[in-house]
Amino acid sequence: MKLIIVDDDPLVCQSLQLLLSKEEDMDVTGVASDGQEAIELCTAQQPDVVLMDIQMPVMGGIESTKMMKKKYPSIHIIMLTTFQDERNIRLALQAGAEGYLLKSTQISNMADQIRAISAGISVLDQGVLKTIMKEPSGERFEGLTEREKDIVELVAQGMSNKEIGSQLYLSDGTVRNMLSIVLDKLELRDRTQLAIHYWQREDGRE
Repeated sequence: MKLIIVDDDPLVCQSLQLLLSKEEDMDVTGVASDGQEAIELCTAQQPDVVLMDIQMPVMGGIESTKMMKKKYPSIHIIMLTTFQDERNIRLALQAGAEGYLLKSTQISNMADQIRAISAGISVLDQGVLKTIMKEPSGERFEGLTEREKDIVELVAQGMSNKEIGSQLYLSDGTVRNMLSIVLDKLELRDRTQLAIHYWQREDGRE
């Protein structure tokens, strides 16, 4: 798995590069100090996953993520930051980031989260979830069957299709098909958007 690290702090880049390179299935192929460099690096290297800081000079991580996902939609982007405020979390996920982790995350856990992202599972730090979490409104899910609502709830809890199938006694294929139907009904792009939709605060800031 090819990784790129984007952060304007050289020590952060060096530390992450050293630690993640010890994982047998990960290869940190480059580092960038701002969002513009990240886009250029992705053009040259076509990585699988990008670890992206938020606040950087020249171009920040959110703007870079938006441009990168538009140009290279298959590249997975994880925001890796010290910022845990609701506004940054929402902007990052709306820009197309599939994960949001804090820099305080233990490296072993971070590696597991990177693997999950690469496998198509959205990843949100537990502290991040608490920041944006509020009891969901049933009105958001009008038109869904009870079983579809069950799937939405389990996706929002971060479960994979296999874990959802095991809990609901459904095959992986059935879960995948039902999830596609749910996304279509709610006019959402992917499971990350679905999770955010589930926990969305009803304060008009959608």
